[in-house]
Amino acid sequence: MEELNRISVDEFKLCTKIPIIVILDNVRSAQNVGSIFRTSDAFLIEKMYLCGITSTPPHKDIHKTALGAQNSVEWKFFESALHAAQDAQNQGYSLISIEQVTNKTFLQDFVVNTEKKYALVFGNEVTGVSNEVLAISDDCIEIPQFGTKHSYNVSVSCGIVLWDFAKSFLSSHMLR
Repeated sequence: MEELNRISVDEFKLCTKIPIIVILDNVRSAQNVGSIFRTSDAFLIEKMYLCGITSTPPHKDIHKTALGAQNSVEWKFFESALHAAQDAQNQGYSLISIEQVTNKTFLQDFVVNTEKKYALVFGNEVTGVSNEVLAISDDCIEIPQFGTKHSYNVSVSCGIVLWDFAKSFLSSHMLR
């Protein structure tokens, strides 16, 4: 790890973060949750909101894929994703649901404003983002797909979207 020049958990907690909250709306798989913790750590995401049936640390299946990132990324549990989304909006975050809906913006067309804070909502592996959260979202992003399947795995979706947002923050020289 020393050769990779990685920071410690304590150093991570002191770093300037990308102003993003990842909201997990009833994500069923604890391994997906762990994977999203690990990706959120990699991109210096501010925090995660775990909602509804979404597993929370400590959990062996989260640990299996998070590999300790559940200790570095700040997280909070909410009974419902709607309450989490409202909390984020009350703190000034722009609420963006990642979902296939009629009035969406394709990821490649979404312009990240690095002066804003974002709460990105990722939904249940079968039912997606809940309708009540979609109803209050400031925008919905869809990741384009070209194959035979109609969706990505939620942890893959999160990785794609966080990388896209992180590129904008890297370009603004927030991260170096």
